[in-house]
Amino acid sequence: MNVRADHYFSQHPSSRPRYGLIRARLRGRFFEFYTASGVFSKKRVDLGTHLLIENMVLPEYGSLLEMGCGYGAVGIVAATLNPHLRVFMIDVNERAIRLARANAQRNEVDNAEFRWGFLYEPVDEIQFDAILSNPPVSAGMRIVKRIIEQAPLHLVRNGILEIVVRSKIGGKILMNVMAEAFDNVEVLARESGYRVLASKKP
Repeated sequence: MNVRADHYFSQHPSSRPRYGLIRARLRGRFFEFYTASGVFSKKRVDLGTHLLIENMVLPEYGSLLEMGCGYGAVGIVAATLNPHLRVFMIDVNERAIRLARANAQRNEVDNAEFRWGFLYEPVDEIQFDAILSNPPVSAGMRIVKRIIEQAPLHLVRNGILEIVVRSKIGGKILMNVMAEAFDNVEVLARESGYRVLASKKP
């Protein structure tokens, strides 16, 4: 995949990392996350990710995938809320994976694994009970559609895909893509120009 070397969806950001630490209250608990330049939303937990975290539906047991984890907020909160889950976190950005791993340690999460690679390639052998994502719309709608369209292949029966999208930037299009891929789609939450969409594998 050829992308600009300084973008958050590049494999190896070329910019010199400028590190930071952010604190956030999510699902009634406080978390701390290391961030860096070259990684998505380095100054705060962005509104879309926040909405997904506050409304995500987690399975009781099994495995969960955060697709495009960035510095790991979604997966780390999910792993904290349900220690019975085996949480996998994937990103194409090598710097993001390093941060997510460090953030799991900082937040005392030990039920998470981290894999670097493109889309589902690093976990091709695993089927999940849930897949969560704040997809990289800036990487192009084609990439986001592939995340959705390939999700049923990586979900167990009754497994759920949950994504957050901007209502005015592809929201209706992606809702239709999910409905076509799964034969169902629902809106879990709407707020601040974002919506959380969910589809269940029949």
